[in-house]
Amino acid sequence: MNDFFKFEADFVDSLRCIPMQVRFKLDSCGVKLKLSHWHQFTEQERQTLVEMPCISIEECQKYREFLQNLIIEKTGNTASELPIEDNPPWINEKEIPQITQIKAVESGVNITIEQWKKLTPLERFALIKLSRPSHENKNFYPALQEFGLL
Repeated sequence: MNDFFKFEADFVDSLRCIPMQVRFKLDSCGVKLKLSHWHQFTEQERQTLVEMPCISIEECQKYREFLQNLIIEKTGNTASELPIEDNPPWINEKEIPQITQIKAVESGVNITIEQWKKLTPLERFALIKLSRPSHENKNFYPALQEFGLL
């Protein structure tokens, strides 16, 4: 899971923004990482967070501990914790979140359940995150293109 999306190409070389695959891991391990924290990490620390596995319960625990220790080292405080969803919407292949459907329709696209099922959990996660009103949505349409939904 160390592949970056094409829509992230403008920042992945420097890792100046938190890539989707790290955001996916943050939601999986229940840590709210601020961009200000991310900017305090070295390039190698950022790369470690990209490469470090975070799938199994044990891996998620190790990822959370590593990340919290890194944040404490840089800031003197721990990061806020997020609730970890038992059945997050990006795992559900049978239902497209309403907010994502609305954003797709605003973009002139109708995502079908068949298309949704073919996406990886990380791709579904990205579309969900990019469709939230609190997020800068400029990458939603490029993500639709990249995922073959146009």
